[in-house]
Amino acid sequence: MTDRLSDLSKRALKDIRNSSTLEELDSVRVQYLGKKGSVSIQLKKLSDLDPSDRPRIGKEVNKLKKLVDQEITNKKNSLNDEKIKSNIEDSSLDVTMPGRTSIIGNPHPVSSTLNEIEKIFLNAGFLVEDGPEIEDEYHNFTALNIPENHPARAMHDTFYFNTQYLLRTHTSPIQIRSMEKYGVPIRVIAPGKVYRRDSDITHTPMFHQIEGLVIDKDINFTHLKGILHDFINTFFEDDMKLRFRPSYFPFTEPSAEVDLLSKDNHWLEILGCGMVHPKVLTNLGIDNETFNGYAFGMGVERLAMLKYGINDIRLFYENDLNFLNQFK
Repeated sequence: MTDRLSDLSKRALKDIRNSSTLEELDSVRVQYLGKKGSVSIQLKKLSDLDPSDRPRIGKEVNKLKKLVDQEITNKKNSLNDEKIKSNIEDSSLDVTMPGRTSIIGNPHPVSSTLNEIEKIFLNAGFLVEDGPEIEDEYHNFTALNIPENHPARAMHDTFYFNTQYLLRTHTSPIQIRSMEKYGVPIRVIAPGKVYRRDSDITHTPMFHQIEGLVIDKDINFTHLKGILHDFINTFFEDDMKLRFRPSYFPFTEPSAEVDLLSKDNHWLEILGCGMVHPKVLTNLGIDNETFNGYAFGMGVERLAMLKYGINDIRLFYENDLNFLNQFK
């Protein structure tokens, strides 16, 4: 039996050395170590031996198995190294050539504008709050003193899921949720995406808003005008002229539209604002005799269009790299 194992060992090592490809080597592995391989058969024959010889012969068979397995592994590594070396030598790749240039992206102009606006108000002491884009009717309309017959609630203006839930039409619900969360006094801005059934050269069904809210004691319209003047001058990096026109919003009283005088002497509407309606505070259980405040809201795309001289809001969402690369 010992002589048979010695002959088997010599044949196996010879076949392994003579293997010139990974495929040939795998065939040798199956021939000796497979379920029906020569070494595996020797292990099965141990049961036929005299019990006194089994430990000694078994040890030799296992030693042979480990030797064959190790030699196959070494040969496999050697063949792999030769294959890699051959591929490198046969390759036409010139490793001294410069690599391909990776195109580095840049922030979208709307994202950059949004971040810039947030930074200005953060420096003015405002908190930045967020809220759900799928909103309930109470936070989106009722708490903001928007009556049931108001046009803003109409199906042709709003994306409804059912009678209770909708895609928020403004970020004002975040102001309501912020007052529910923190109480008053409060000084917060609410940036985010909003949705309305509108699409043309100056409107898209989804756009971005930033709304601001300040509730405290002894707040008046002068404070509102002051913060908006400071914001506009900082954002446009110039001393800009503003005009406040009387307007109407259900959640503010008095209310105003704010116009900006452009460089070509045209008034352009940029945002809406006003003093928070007492009913909004009452709806939240806030004493409107002690506390009052102001609110404002603006479209981020509108401000970006004015700052960068863009005349079509749809350009922001057409993914035209020639357009977007101008804002690196």
